Amino acid sequence: MTYSELSDQIFQKQSYLCVGLDTDPRKLPPHLLTEKDPVFAFNKAIIDATVDFAVSYKPNIAFYEAQGPRGWESLQKTLEYIPARCFTIADAKRGDIGNTSDLYARTFFDPTAAGLDFDSVTVAPYMGHDSVTPFLAYEGKWVILLALTSNAGSADFQYQQLASETGAPKLLFENVIETAQRWAGPDQLMFVVGATQTSELERIRQLAPDNFLLVPGVGAQGGSLADVSRLGLTKGGGLLVNASRSILYASSGLDFAERARDEAQRLQGEMAGYLNQFQ
Repeated sequence: MTYSELSDQIFQKQSYLCVGLDTDPRKLPPHLLTEKDPVFAFNKAIIDATVDFAVSYKPNIAFYEAQGPRGWESLQKTLEYIPARCFTIADAKRGDIGNTSDLYARTFFDPTAAGLDFDSVTVAPYMGHDSVTPFLAYEGKWVILLALTSNAGSADFQYQQLASETGAPKLLFENVIETAQRWAGPDQLMFVVGATQTSELERIRQLAPDNFLLVPGVGAQGGSLADVSRLGLTKGGGLLVNASRSILYASSGLDFAERARDEAQRLQGEMAGYLNQFQ
């Protein structure tokens, strides 16, 4: 999916909602456990319920890997079920030396290999350019680089000050954002910025004025959608805001899909207002 195609979807749906498919078999509604593939049955129902309001879906790969071969089968069926007009993200947080990253890229981008054909994959940047560029070799595919995350441990490294010979010291996450833009343009490179990091979002938008930002942490993690939208929206949209638990587990009963739809519709309605207000 191209930058303009993703932007068009945002304005057509008046939404920049990404639904995180962090599907935990231990949290599935009990009535689905008799299904041949309970995880896929759950994902299918969630997609059907939310596709009118979401522009993107983001399976967290760990939830599928942990189930072994059965989980990979559920993941592949889920990916194939997501409509082509929706942007797909493999939330895998990969990153290794070049030849290993090449295989990771093949896993998620080459359907003749593992059978997966995602639009994008999340990548950790801290092994440098040769760990990231193999993912950029696939035309039409995106790297979503971890920049500033929401977890408490983000302060351990991401806020480290780097000495500078010219000007004020930089924080490590700022250096990541600036450096990565030498590797690819905004039509192939996004950044992950946690929704609880709104105090830094204005600075991040200055450093990356045209790149899309994938923002997790709205909903169950307590991030402010209003603040994220005010500071992050651009003329092209510029945001994908992820919600996972608040949608997936809005109910654990027979009505789980209906309640998921209600939450997705609520978020989309709020986003439509911010698109008109801040874009």
